[in-house]
Amino acid sequence: MLQDRYGRQFPYLRLSITDVCNFRCNYCLPNGYEGDAHAAFLRADEIRRLVTAFAELGMWKIRLTGGEPSVRKDLPELIRTVANVPGIRRVAMTTNGYKLKQQVSSWRAAGLDSLNISVDSLDPRAFAAITGHDKLQEILAGIEQALTLDFSAIKLNAVLLRGINDQQLDRFLDWLRTRPVSMRFIELMQTGDNAQFFDRHHVPGSELVLALHQRGWQELPRTRDGGPAREFVHPDYQGQIGLIAPYSKDFCDSCNRLRVTALGDLRLCLFGDAGTSLRDLLQHDEQRLQLKTRIESQLQLKKISHFLHDGNTGATPHLASCGG
Repeated sequence: MLQDRYGRQFPYLRLSITDVCNFRCNYCLPNGYEGDAHAAFLRADEIRRLVTAFAELGMWKIRLTGGEPSVRKDLPELIRTVANVPGIRRVAMTTNGYKLKQQVSSWRAAGLDSLNISVDSLDPRAFAAITGHDKLQEILAGIEQALTLDFSAIKLNAVLLRGINDQQLDRFLDWLRTRPVSMRFIELMQTGDNAQFFDRHHVPGSELVLALHQRGWQELPRTRDGGPAREFVHPDYQGQIGLIAPYSKDFCDSCNRLRVTALGDLRLCLFGDAGTSLRDLLQHDEQRLQLKTRIESQLQLKKISHFLHDGNTGATPHLASCGG
């Protein structure tokens, strides 16, 4: 298993396959995508070599991210490519759900076994205000379809936003009462271009924890390989609650993931200062030993923590740039 100098192990890779996104979420891309939609993102053969090297180093979980992964027409091929790499036990994906209803069956057939869908509000007007798209009902229909396809896990993601969705907890809980999914609330994070938005809308994760306790939810013990999310359960609900609170004390102690951007840069931290390109070593199968050596050597440079508390957001201009 990959391990850094602080003893943290890394079974999990978040692999961006595009930085293009077709939503205009106010906390990420309020003006829409402004990059190069025709950039030369990683090809299927490069992804196979990359994932094979990580698998040989002990990684067993790959999450495909974006931008929005479904904007790539070859997405089923990429899912199949990753799923067929020896040693990979779980292929997950995070999506905004824009094409969920039409394509989720093909993703499942290709080998996707875990799915996260971003749903920042269950109120159609608030959802449209956050994302720039009046697509909530279509996305919810896609989620209901996904629930019939025997995924190992389905999770919904919502970024906590003061004055926008922070008063909608009970609506989310009502939805979870009869659905076996995990609702992940994510603390708004400051990035390179959202400082004013962050100051206006940041909700500390501690506020959600208090609200859950007041409603009878209990926190589960943290597992060694569970990652940074805090999990909550309630006997009257089929669903669970997860909280990702990067401003909480010791958040980075449980870090278990690395990131690779859609152009092949290894990122040791979402809020790190820079990335290291791996792409030159993804062109031939014979480069695998060099690739693994570079990954292992770079991992030893990983810092003990991010520096968000100091206002240092590193090289991340917005969350779509490297998969969130």
